Order: sequence, then structure tokens, then C-alpha cells
Amino acid sequence: MQESTKTVSDKEINQINIAEEETWQLEIPSINLKANIKNGTDAETLNKYIGHFVETQVEEGNIGLAAHNRGYEVNYFARLKELKEGDEIIYQYKNMKKIYEVTKCKIIKDTDWEVLENTEDNMLTLITCVENEPEYRRCVQAEEKE
Repeated sequence: MQESTKTVSDKEINQINIAEEETWQLEIPSINLKANIKNGTDAETLNKYIGHFVETQVEEGNIGLAAHNRGYEVNYFARLKELKEGDEIIYQYKNMKKIYEVTKCKIIKDTDWEVLENTEDNMLTLITCVENEPEYRRCVQAEEKE
């Protein structure tokens, strides 16, 4: 009896890769944002995804994310400045889904990376540039809802 072997086409491999990427997402309903996340904050990553600061956590603790807000092909954090305390953020990683609530919206120096230090509380830290102020960053922090 002959065993049948199935070859996987490039298209099928690409669909599998897309399905895997879709399990790491950020959704912010109040600003109509839903986008995939990928490890890294280099230019190549931020031109297609929300970037994950690799030195931060992925499931528990402080999860740091960055994205462009204007002037690029994708500007996922274009409306980040519209967020206010109490807005919900949905974070999904693989089979885990958590809901966070915005607790802080502030402007920080581009050298102030303390906001990305790990915490005992589960939180998200979202960072993007401030328009026409290259030495500053917009920082939104959200804590996991009970």
C-alpha cells in the first residue's frame, strides 16, 4: 500500500503564518483600532505591525508596545492621543485574552524608559512619538481589569 504525502503550498504556509500572527493582537474599541503585534520595534516591524518591546513581558507584568502615529504606511497609534482614563484595551496573545483599562495618559522624555520596567501588576504601556517634538513620547498605560 502506498502512503500518500501531502505537500503544502507557499500560499497555505502564508495562511498558516497569518493565522499565527492574528493570535497576537491589540484592540482599542474607542479609537477603532485592531492590529497585529509582532516582536521588535525596528523600522521594518513598525512599518507593518504594532511592535513589542522585546525586553518587556508578553503575558504577565508590564507589556510594552509601540507604533507610528503619522507619516508612515501604517500609523496604528494615530489616535492614541484621543484615549482617556477608563477606555478599554483588549490584548490577545495566543489563547489568552485580557481586558485593560486606561489609567494614565502622559508625555515623557524620549530617554525616560522607566515606564517599561516590569511591574507586579498586569499592565500595558503604549508608546508613540509626539508630533513635532522629537525628544518626547506619548505614553498610555492601562491596568488589567479584575
